[in-house]
Amino acid sequence: MLLLNDAFVRAFRIYDVADGIRLERCRQLFEKGGAATRRLKLVREGSEYIQLSNPPLLVELGARSLTLGGLAREVQVAARVFDFGCISVALTLPLPRGTTSEALVPLVDLLTDDPAVDALALDEVNKLRRALEPAFEAPHLWEQNEGYAVVLVKALEGAPDAAKVLEDPHLARLLVGEVKEPRLSGAEEREVLGEHYSYTPGDVAVIEWNAAFLYEPSGSEDLLDLLEFANAQLLELRYFDSVLDAELERVYDAIGQKKGGTILYSPYKRMLRELMLTLIELSEFIERVENALKIVGDVYLARVYEAAGRQLRVGRWTEQVSRKHRLLQQTYALLKGEVDTDRSLTLEVMIVVLIILEILMAVTRVSEH
Repeated sequence: MLLLNDAFVRAFRIYDVADGIRLERCRQLFEKGGAATRRLKLVREGSEYIQLSNPPLLVELGARSLTLGGLAREVQVAARVFDFGCISVALTLPLPRGTTSEALVPLVDLLTDDPAVDALALDEVNKLRRALEPAFEAPHLWEQNEGYAVVLVKALEGAPDAAKVLEDPHLARLLVGEVKEPRLSGAEEREVLGEHYSYTPGDVAVIEWNAAFLYEPSGSEDLLDLLEFANAQLLELRYFDSVLDAELERVYDAIGQKKGGTILYSPYKRMLRELMLTLIELSEFIERVENALKIVGDVYLARVYEAAGRQLRVGRWTEQVSRKHRLLQQTYALLKGEVDTDRSLTLEVMIVVLIILEILMAVTRVSEH
């Protein structure tokens, strides 16, 4: 059993609040209110190979009281604002010296799923929305959020190496939030602990879809910051997926309700303009999210970040969003083709009418003579 001498748990709740956020304007608003801010900056060796196009803005919000499992605890609250439209509220709970990995299992589970965490985070994000609204583009609040928990350990009793840490019988339970069963099967433990990475023999990062365990004697929080970034990107992909679902449903319903047009009128012209604007906006948003972080080298930080993407199923969400985006583009092309056909037909009819008029006028002139 692991004995933690210097550690904390950080729970994230990430919300989509706008189509875009002007971070420099946010900084000005925070500083006007007396709050200090800083941009995300990775400092670990190899961090120069992780490029952030517009690093998110961090602001410390202070201590708050949080009741978990019937006990009132003090947590430190911070918020990170991302330019692609979301805000992450982070609740940090320092762990008492001597906390065991077994005792940590129910605590991490509470920080992951307890409604009190959601309520506190939502209250903080609503305060931020009111304060930062002048910096928002198309402000809103999506009803869903992305949650994640990270245990960062700077010191363990006896300073075990990575192999010893991975042998702990409670580590897999901690990562999946299993509080009822005292032990998982061997196959399940291997599956849960499969995504683990070490830079030296004395550190290890274990990534799961719901939580992560970072044993980092150096004290670096770069991996934790990258996990938060990956979850923010996942939230945006989920949000785009819901927007695309709603847009596809709206278009299909509108097509089903439209009656046939006339020679001079197509029922799809207005819808086509709206759909074109939607496609442009979605393309811009998706590009902004995908280009927010770029990896230009195969370094340790990059491998852990990519592992987080696999565990969070970011690739699947990206593929799903891309497929629906292509489907919307195809729908636009089909509608445009129909509108173009109607336009061509209108021109052809007008030409025929003009020819008939010319013939009638010529016949009239001949009959008069």
